Amino acid sequence: MAGKPVRPVNAIDQTRRMLSLVTYLRERPGARVEDVARAFGITEDELVSDLDVLPMCGTSFRGGDLLDIDTDGERIWWHNPAALAAEAAEPLRLAADEATALLVAARAVATLPGLRESDRQALLRATAKVETAAGEAAGASSRLSVTFESEGGVFADVDRAIAERRRLWIRYYSPARDEVTEREIDPIRLVSVGHTYVEAWCRRSEARRTFRLDRVAEIRILDEPSAPPEVELRDLSEGLVQPAAEDPEVVVEVGPGGRWVAEYYPHDSADELSDGGLRITLRTPDPASLRRLALRLGRDGRIVSPPELAESARQAAREALAAYDGIESARAPGVVEAAGTSGPQGPRPAHATQAGPDGGRT
Repeated sequence: MAGKPVRPVNAIDQTRRMLSLVTYLRERPGARVEDVARAFGITEDELVSDLDVLPMCGTSFRGGDLLDIDTDGERIWWHNPAALAAEAAEPLRLAADEATALLVAARAVATLPGLRESDRQALLRATAKVETAAGEAAGASSRLSVTFESEGGVFADVDRAIAERRRLWIRYYSPARDEVTEREIDPIRLVSVGHTYVEAWCRRSEARRTFRLDRVAEIRILDEPSAPPEVELRDLSEGLVQPAAEDPEVVVEVGPGGRWVAEYYPHDSADELSDGGLRITLRTPDPASLRRLALRLGRDGRIVSPPELAESARQAAREALAAYDGIESARAPGVVEAAGTSGPQGPRPAHATQAGPDGGRT
């Protein structure tokens, strides 16, 4: 069995996990301990700890209503799933604001691309029942809508691939190298640390990699089964990126407008400066990747050391400025581009041709 968990217990996360665990186990009689632990991204000992608590839960404190769940160390058995059946539960009562929030959320989730059709239909049936029960309170929900960003569709595909144990093909943007690559991955689990990521075995690099969902440009679920090698799940309680002591040290000084760096980058120290800024010392296995940070900061910060990295950032900034100077010098004098161009019939409006946020033309 896996070793004891090293991350501190978070009561809120544990409660959410246990609520999901009840539904998961009810649909999978005799589920294997190792499979359930992997699905929830926890150790087997953490799972057994949850199973020790579940028998104290139920629809009431009467013995017959408590969950009768146990494990022999390899499989998990639920002996009285009827304890949570509809006929055993008290009628659900929702306030008007609760019904509105539930209906808006349900309709939004039902529109997610990649959602399994059986799940979509089940959700729509449940939504209809809530609308009927809510009566007049359901009217307010029809005037509200929620639109998920593109990450939602990627999330649904990854979640489905994990559930069905299928491989994924993705086109992925890597900001460190400023390139888009194609690769096949065997997804292991979804994790949320500030952003949402999928931890997976990458068939291109033959190693475990973590991919941020909002950087996935395209995704397809493949027919090939997902078969990642057995890997020990990392403890992410201290963050997704955890630099090693032997990684090179980088010092960055930021002004008041760059203090956010200390919130988003793991660091060894952040000393206050007289102007309200910070002197931040951090470690990274790839110092060159911080050039993009320096360009993003602009006047709000600079790399101090190592000197060669600072010079590299200055050179990148000079090249960026030179590119803009080249654009300015190439413009013909007297042309007002924003106002349009002149044709045989006189001035005509300009048509914007820059790429839109979805990659199309606007």
